[in-house]
Amino acid sequence: MKKIAMIFAGQGSQAVGMGKDFYENSELAREMFDKAGERIGVDFKELMFEENDKLSQTAYTQPAILLVQMIAYKLFKQECPDVKAELFLGHSLGEFSALCASGAIDYVDAVELVHKRGAYMQGACEEIEAGMMAIVGLDDASVEKICADAQAEGKKVWPANYNQDGQLVVAGMKADLVSLEDTFKEAGAKRALLLNMSVASHCELLSPAQEPLASLMSNMVNDSFEAPIVSNVTTKKYASKDEAVSLLKDQLIKPVKYKQSIETIASEVDMAIEFGQGVVLKGLNRRIAKDMNTLNISDMASLAKVKEEVCS
Repeated sequence: MKKIAMIFAGQGSQAVGMGKDFYENSELAREMFDKAGERIGVDFKELMFEENDKLSQTAYTQPAILLVQMIAYKLFKQECPDVKAELFLGHSLGEFSALCASGAIDYVDAVELVHKRGAYMQGACEEIEAGMMAIVGLDDASVEKICADAQAEGKKVWPANYNQDGQLVVAGMKADLVSLEDTFKEAGAKRALLLNMSVASHCELLSPAQEPLASLMSNMVNDSFEAPIVSNVTTKKYASKDEAVSLLKDQLIKPVKYKQSIETIASEVDMAIEFGQGVVLKGLNRRIAKDMNTLNISDMASLAKVKEEVCS
């Protein structure tokens, strides 16, 4: 049996039409849409299938992404019940999908959890001009030094997402990020691109969201892990409720070490399967660990392909 990492992307993977093929072709998907919608009072069909402003608002983006990922995962498990995960891994929000796929939280509870997580994050940044910036073509050490020097000057900027070599996202106060654009470019960055975000993820500006999130998780997460999860914060595996609550609380204010996580697990697994909208992680994995094959399930056709390759 192949050793498989089951992986889940984070925010930025959303798109209008996501999950529609699942909804139109699966009774299970329709049931999951309805139950999730009832829990948080959202019409997920309207949210995902029609042009609207809400899909880009973090309190709605997060449950939409998680729901589609969990539908993809549950349909895969329905088709291939004997295939077990060696480990689970998510990028930022995706770590909550990993937690759900592991069995440590029910998907309806997880939808509510990330809906409220998004609201807590938005609330923490409501009275401030926060943002995120993608730094392309510069090594990690240089980005880290520029951030550290800026902090010494009183600026609020932090490394936030280690995506791949030459691609690191920083977060903080928008004015401070803009003030460093030329500094990053003078150091050798090809681009320093301010992202269209009003939340500064994975930095200390989100500390007000930590306790509410941990409190909610304590009431929803259990100790039933089918396989361990690789932490964004530590790149190490965990498989207990206490660790999940502590690490995902820390994840709000600490950087996502996705690149380092893939480098750590590449020799432990034969392949990865990415669940949900898009192929964001598949693309990153190809550049981080080119020998690790990554498949993806984002609709019924890709589900059939993966079933043929993995379950036969």
